[in-house]
Amino acid sequence: LHTAYRRQRQMCIRDRCVAKPSVPDPIIQEAMNYACWSGADCTSIQPNGPCYEPNTVYAHASYAFNSYWQRTKGAGGNCEFGGTAMLVAVDPSEYHCHKMGLDS
Repeated sequence: LHTAYRRQRQMCIRDRCVAKPSVPDPIIQEAMNYACWSGADCTSIQPNGPCYEPNTVYAHASYAFNSYWQRTKGAGGNCEFGGTAMLVAVDPSEYHCHKMGLDS
């Protein structure tokens, strides 16, 4: 049973494109602007949006990067954003998928 649970959980893990925490905010902001202008759905991270909080450049950029990547990866989109982003493995059961941009 334990092995079956572990296998099922591994099938749920999804890659997510997030901002690198080591990159300064002004550089992340510029990359986030690019993502939002290039196809990411950034309406949820606008003031009064469901994913506006936490109101940090890192959180908003991570949402925008992942939204862009989820929408474009099938057509060759990547998770680079000039070196400001990285892929991480996320178990959606530990997070609210909408807030992580996984439903894009």
